[in-house]
Parts: sequence; C-alpha cells; structure tokens
Amino acid sequence: MDTMEALSWVILGLAWIAAIAFLKKISSSWGHPRKFPPGPKPWPIIGNLHLIGSLPHQSFHKLSQKYGEIMQLKIGSFPVIVASSPEMAKLFLKTHDHIFASRPQTAAGKFIAFNNSDILWAPYGPYWRHGRKIYLTELFSSKRLESYKYIRVEEIRDFMSCLYACSGKPTVLKDHLSRYTLSIISRIVLGKKYFSESEGSKSETSVVTLKEFQEMLDELFLLSGVLNIGDWIPWLDILDLQGYVKRMKALKRKLDRFYEHIFDEHKANREALGDNFVPKDMVDLLLRLADDDTNLDNKLTCDRVKGMTQDLIFGATDTAATALEWAMSELMKQPHLIKKATEELDTVIGRERWVEEKDMPQLPYIDAIMKETLRKHPVAVLLAPHLALEDCKVAGYNIRKGTRVFINTWSLGRDPSVWDAPEEFRPERFLGKTIDIIGQSFELFPFGSGRRMCPGYTLGLKMMQSSLANMLHGFNWKLPGNMNAEDISMEEVYGLATIRKFPIVAVMEPRLPRYLYWLRY
Repeated sequence: MDTMEALSWVILGLAWIAAIAFLKKISSSWGHPRKFPPGPKPWPIIGNLHLIGSLPHQSFHKLSQKYGEIMQLKIGSFPVIVASSPEMAKLFLKTHDHIFASRPQTAAGKFIAFNNSDILWAPYGPYWRHGRKIYLTELFSSKRLESYKYIRVEEIRDFMSCLYACSGKPTVLKDHLSRYTLSIISRIVLGKKYFSESEGSKSETSVVTLKEFQEMLDELFLLSGVLNIGDWIPWLDILDLQGYVKRMKALKRKLDRFYEHIFDEHKANREALGDNFVPKDMVDLLLRLADDDTNLDNKLTCDRVKGMTQDLIFGATDTAATALEWAMSELMKQPHLIKKATEELDTVIGRERWVEEKDMPQLPYIDAIMKETLRKHPVAVLLAPHLALEDCKVAGYNIRKGTRVFINTWSLGRDPSVWDAPEEFRPERFLGKTIDIIGQSFELFPFGSGRRMCPGYTLGLKMMQSSLANMLHGFNWKLPGNMNAEDISMEEVYGLATIRKFPIVAVMEPRLPRYLYWLRY
C-alpha cells in the first residue's frame, strides 16, 4: 500500500468517526430536546415587539401573569428572558451571577456613555473590574463619604430654607428636589456647582443654567431607557426610525463640552498648586488616578473619566429626587401616615433641631416609609439588562449565550405571594422585619444585587432617608386648593429612572421654630 492510499484510508476513517459523532449528537438532541422558558410565539422580524407598550415593565408584568415567573420573548433579533419573582431574581443575580454579569451593547452605551466607558454599561471584563474597584475603594469608601458629610448637611439646610420661602404657596416639589440633589452631587463630584441658579443667564463660574442641567439629566435618563429599534433589529439601525440616535449624538456633544470645561478647570487648579495640590472632589481623584495609572490595557482615558463622572452625577441625582417625589405622593394620598411619621419625629428628635444622619437608626417608621416607596415605586423598574456570556441552564431551562435578561423589580414589588395587599401603600409592613435593601433580600433590592449592584447605594440611602425625615419634620404637607387625595395621579413615564408623569404640587406650612429655617449651617 503506497503512501497516498494509506492517507486516503486515514481520511476516510476520520470522516466515519466525525459522521458517527455527529449522528450521536443529533440523536441525543432528539432524545433530550432543549427546554426553553415559556413565552408568547414571536412574529417574523419584530418578534414580540408588538406586545411591549410605552411602559415595558407593566407589559412584562401582564405577560408574566400568563407565562410565569420566568419567561422568554424574542424582541427583534434577540432572545430575552424576564424574571419576575424573588426566586428567579436570585438565580440570575446570585447563583449564576458570573454568567450574567455583562451588558448588551446599545446605541445609548456607544454615544451617551462614551463607548461604554461608564461602569453601568461597560461589558464585564478587566476594565469594568478596574473601574468598580476605584468606586468601592476610592470614591465610595466610608472614610470618603464621611469627609463629604458637611456638604450634605449644608445642602439639606439650604433645601429646608428654600422650602420655607415657598410656604403657603402651591409648589412643584420636583423642581426643588432636583436642585437640591444636583447641588449635593455637584459639590461632591465636581467640587462646586457648575450651574447657575437663575433661569436667565449663566454666571461667570457656571457652564449651564439649572434648567439646562435638568434638561440634560432628563434626556439622559430617557434615552438610556428607551426601546431603540436599531438595538433590537440591527439591520434597521442605520435608519434611526425613532430619531433616538440623532438625539443621543446631540446630547453627547453637550456632555462633551460640559465635562471638558470641568476637566480643564480642575487640571489648571492642580497645576497652579503644584506639590501642594490635594484632591478635594471625585473628579480630582479620577484625574489623579488617570495620570498615575500604569495599567495600559485598563488605563483611565479621557472618555473613561467622562463615563465614570457621568455615573456619579446622573446616577445619584435623579434617582434620589425621583424616589423622594414618589414618597411624598404616596404620603399625601394618606395624610394619617404623615401624622404617624411626625409623631415619631417629635418623640425622638423634638422640635428644636433638624434630623441628622446619625438619628436614622432611631426612626424606624421613616425607614419603613422609604422601603415601602422603593417596593412600590422602584426607581429602576427594570434593572439594566444583563447578558448571558455562555450557554447555561437556569431553573431547568436552557438559556442561550447572548440572551438578554431583565429583572422586573416593579413586578417583584407586586408579587402577592410575597407582599400582602401589594397595591396598597403600607409602611407598617416593614416594621419589625429584617428585610434589607442592599442586595441580600431578593424580595426588595432597588439598587440591584451581585456583581452589577450599584456601588453608590450607601450615598443614595443617606440622601434619601435624611431628606425625607427633614421634609416631614420641617413642614405640614397639604394639597393645593380643592384638590383631593384621589385626584393625585400615579401615572409613570418610563426611563432608566421611572418618574411621575405629572409632578406633585404641594402646599407646605412650617412646623418648627422660625429660626431653624434661617440657620442653614
């Protein structure tokens, strides 16, 4: 037998082995077909897009009533899993957290998150781990947060004084909440307020007016949460059918100008001080880390510093303001709850001083109100989507690599098997209970859980709890004119933060000695 004939027999043998292996695989799949989660049958091209309305979390909730706590849809070209129970949330965010730790790539991540340079949208990998470490050890350490306590105290006193100036008049609460939270975060992250208070013109030190800043904020949250057709049907991306990409590009130009002005000013201050320079805010820290970073693969580039700064500013500002507005909306629908809260405040704090952060452990009813607000009105009604990094099985179902996973926290808060009368606002349900809200109790985790949990939750909680306590301690709250509690609309507008469709209007009356409202800090 010559060499060529021998080689032919070897090739033929390998072909037979490959054929047998293939047939075994086919027969195995026939005998054990893959089992996917239940869900509605998709249409060609659009999948189940036609079933999703302007409030996706509510659409998913209705579908889960039919298909169950874990269901699969197809949105455009991609498989999507929706988890709607604590058990399913735990499987995705704890048991199989390492598999679902990444994010899908979207137009929002590309344009308004500076090519996925922020920590929210960055794909799972070395850069994301590097950035999260910076957040946890440098920016949100206990020592760092304590060093900014004086800012929180000054701004909450200023907030109370501003509300006092509006006493007796119908007031759009959101305007004051947004200004207050923006002021705190601007000073902590940027070192000062880069927006002017007046609506007319910018001051010498400001970059934008307060109105312009709020417009950028609203646009960012809206565009970060929209269902952009091009993200789901990629071959339609170039058409930008909804005009979202055009708006994202316009917003990116504004954000670029804003951040570049801030960075230039910070760098100039550092150069002027030379060896005497000491970082005083989070941008100072990020710019110093960028200069000192020797890890070329994960180095903090200019875009990455922009992305992380954006997470810090926008992640904390609108979420706190939104949660506080929902809390006051629910309380004004049930004035007896406000009475119960003020009784606790009068007993523990008295009427001769403001509430301090250290008082919060002694105010269980205020804590219960905040938890009940985050149960019924989670700021992120759908956690930012997770992405399956490999094929796996969850709850006995096959999940394919590339599947996008949504955790419906809005649905979790309305699960009747977990919560008694879930549609009712009852803070008492949390009294005497040990449910925490920092990602360990899967009945309630408004800041997420697992690897992708919000690293700034400690700051967010401090702001929300002390703000709510002082708002209730400092004022009696009433509805304007002949408006009744049942007239308060609870309609939502979907976005990365789900806000009220109609801002709440309130009339405030001071309930503490007058001098406290003048003593800002």
